[in-house]
Amino acid sequence: MSALYWKTMGEGDRDLVLLHGWGLNAEVWGCTLARLAPHFRLHLLDLPGYGRSQGYAALTLQQMAEIVLEQAPAKAWWLGWSLGGLVASQIALTQPQRTCGLISVASSPCFHAEEDWPGIRPNVLSGFQQQLSQDFQRTVERFLTLQTLGTASARQDARTLKGVVLNQPIPSVEVLNGGLEMLRTVDLRRAMTSLSPALPLLRIYGYLDGLVPRKVAALVDDLLPASRSVIIDKAAHAPFISHPDEFADVIKQFVDNSTH
Repeated sequence: MSALYWKTMGEGDRDLVLLHGWGLNAEVWGCTLARLAPHFRLHLLDLPGYGRSQGYAALTLQQMAEIVLEQAPAKAWWLGWSLGGLVASQIALTQPQRTCGLISVASSPCFHAEEDWPGIRPNVLSGFQQQLSQDFQRTVERFLTLQTLGTASARQDARTLKGVVLNQPIPSVEVLNGGLEMLRTVDLRRAMTSLSPALPLLRIYGYLDGLVPRKVAALVDDLLPASRSVIIDKAAHAPFISHPDEFADVIKQFVDNSTH
């Protein structure tokens, strides 16, 4: 089995594992590391098959969570962005004893749209899957551009995301298709209601997010009334890039309040 790329840094005494989203890698957190490192022991990894964690085929959500747990601290705060939010949620569901708390960022327990649930239309996800094999780089760039639409810094934010992808080994089409399949099929809504109300759970959203619409926040508020949601104004799908100070402050405050 291949080893995950895993880097630990920071001066804090609380372990915080950061899980990136589809198509990307741990370098995506660059904008916020200096703000979080004084307060946490940060664990930065490339998910299996992404970036520097090569040698993996497409995985199920459960398989990905198990591989990440093999190298993780005995107990940690888990922060997952987008697809990474599904992985972090799966870890909290299956290994609650290893979870101090769960923070999801621009994520949803169900990414695909249904009649009574906002999200990404299934035909959009299927279209990306078909296009990947035809024009890999253009398809990935289109998906990254969608993540920053509407923000004041959209062009710069999109360039940042593209740089993160292109500066590291690129995932295979098989791995990327596997990730899109997770977004298209996984539904953790019912499972998440079994989380202990005592588990600290923070959900961060971008007001302008076109992939995880802000309407999801209120729906998950109803599903998980013990959790807390924060919507960052003028942010889209990558609030830690467009609003790094506000993003880091929300996390620090939440963890501090949950551990005192």
